[in-house]
Amino acid sequence: MPEQEKRVTWVELFFDLVFVVAITQVSGLLHDDHSWSGTGKALVVFIPIYWAWVGMTMHANLHDVDRTRARLAVFAVGLCGLFMALALPEAYGDRGLLFGASYWAARLVLDALMRRSYRGVGFNPFTAGAFVTGPLLTLGGLVDGQARVALWALAAAVDLFVPFVARRGMARIEYEPSHLPERFGLFLIIALGESVAEAGKVAGRLSTTPDRLLAVAVAFALVCALWWVYFVFAADAIRHAVRTAEIAIEVIRPVLPYGHLGFVGGIIAIAAATGEVIMHPLEHLHTDAAALLFGGAALYLATFGYTRWQMFRTVSTPRLSAAAACLALLPLAVHLPAVAATAALTAVLVALNAWEARILKRVRPAQPA
Repeated sequence: MPEQEKRVTWVELFFDLVFVVAITQVSGLLHDDHSWSGTGKALVVFIPIYWAWVGMTMHANLHDVDRTRARLAVFAVGLCGLFMALALPEAYGDRGLLFGASYWAARLVLDALMRRSYRGVGFNPFTAGAFVTGPLLTLGGLVDGQARVALWALAAAVDLFVPFVARRGMARIEYEPSHLPERFGLFLIIALGESVAEAGKVAGRLSTTPDRLLAVAVAFALVCALWWVYFVFAADAIRHAVRTAEIAIEVIRPVLPYGHLGFVGGIIAIAAATGEVIMHPLEHLHTDAAALLFGGAALYLATFGYTRWQMFRTVSTPRLSAAAACLALLPLAVHLPAVAATAALTAVLVALNAWEARILKRVRPAQPA
């Protein structure tokens, strides 16, 4: 471990601004189409965006990006990400080629940047992006309808699968352990910020009635509770696991890229649903909106069960129980006013945080949460 920990640079934080736009656009797709089909399409376009961000994060972990040429490379990938975000509202329409070609360009840049670090690992996520998934997304942009969806879904699946195939070669690469948990935590902040922005955007277009203000307050409390679960109880555990792992990639791969895909996916689903709550706080939630709200929270909490097992081989009983409670409330939620259903979900998360705070008082301060 280096004497001085690697910290996130200003250029990385600037790069993240692009992905604020991208997450907003993905949330907008879900807001416009809550169906299973719409959710699947939103996931298919989110994975390439997320994987481009992950690729740049891995590059920044292994290299000094605070130099002139390196900053320009970060800007180049950021521009590609911005084009992808701009394409999203019509990604399944007239802007499919813009989305696919922008992703391919980003992966080509990243492959060139990472070639030296991944020397000896012939097939890795960066070569796969440059020569397999990038072309697949571009080809998908040239066709229409279900053919595009199928090609893009295949590309997303390949991107997700490649790190498993290349894990032995990647195990030889020495990652800096303090930088990556901070970067993925910041990406989670971006997603949580989108939830707050969505609430403000929707409420700002409508009259400020007492019931709507109450809905905004409840939605904000929900986001605060989501933040608390991660940053008060889990963030230190993730840093501890990465620092102490015998083979860092065996913790980094499942917990950071894969685990945070589940975290952020759950938050985006919640953000899309809270827009509906604020628009119609006293009406019953439609089944698809309720599924996004309660299912997103369940996914978020269940992912902690997955990451804890990957890190420490122990079961996160409180969070898995809370995830089950979210799903159990779903049938009831469609019969309650939207603001009441959201308040019930918030109560589950607040109760979880209170219970975990009580547990932490009983354990040694050095023991990870």
